Amino acid sequence: MPTSPPLTKSDFAALSEFRYQMRRYEHFSEHAVRDAGITPLQYLLLLHVKGFAGREWATVGELAERLQAKPHGVVALVTRCEAAGLVERRSSAEDRRRVEVHLLPAGEAILTRLAEIHRSELRALQGVFTVPTLS
Repeated sequence: MPTSPPLTKSDFAALSEFRYQMRRYEHFSEHAVRDAGITPLQYLLLLHVKGFAGREWATVGELAERLQAKPHGVVALVTRCEAAGLVERRSSAEDRRRVEVHLLPAGEAILTRLAEIHRSELRALQGVFTVPTLS
């Protein structure tokens, strides 16, 4: 098995800068979503429902994968979002055992507003927030 060359000081500096910029963005996001009246996890749930490729809904299992969370935790998160009027669960027309999570207009409105703010912040980070190249 081939071995990689040892990490250099510049490799550590690049990794450190990447993690710093990533954390700065996460910190910005946490404040923006709380100011909008939802939690960071609620924002991510809404984002992953809206951003799921090929359709306008996602299952709990798919959301658990996207959130890197346990399905029972995502069920609780969906329940909180449902109580807040942000999403609703619907039985699948194709398979009644499958539950689809859909955005409601209030969830769509908050998500759209927050996505615009996040897009602006990402544009401001262009050129600063880059994936490090390691030796």
